[in-house]
Amino acid sequence: MAQPLYAAHVADDPEADARVALTALRRVAAAWRLTGDEAAGLAGVSTRTWARMKTPGWAGRLGQDQMLRASGLVGLYKALHLYFSDELADAWPKRPNAGRMFGGHAPVARMLAGGLPAILATRGYVDALRGGA
Repeated sequence: MAQPLYAAHVADDPEADARVALTALRRVAAAWRLTGDEAAGLAGVSTRTWARMKTPGWAGRLGQDQMLRASGLVGLYKALHLYFSDELADAWPKRPNAGRMFGGHAPVARMLAGGLPAILATRGYVDALRGGA
């Protein structure tokens, strides 16, 4: 019986997948001008672990939660750049937002407080803006 394509891909090389996800997370953190604590919180790791993850040659693995966080954050980054100018797209996550789901707080603060569900909800919020919902 043939294995599904997705299952075959996931089993390919989790370390390579982690390196790609980590590279993307680093780029998002730099673009959004996140502090080490903010980047670590969004990635779902401690500040010390985030610092180690940024060193060249880090060979660790990311768990499913961290991979989902990376996917959500990269998707949010892309959606923001499709919807706004580059400058505004990179500033948006740290600007106070009067939208109902943010209550005057910056989206980064909401995502830090709410973890993965808040990351995915924020991505959905921006996707809805793009789609006109």
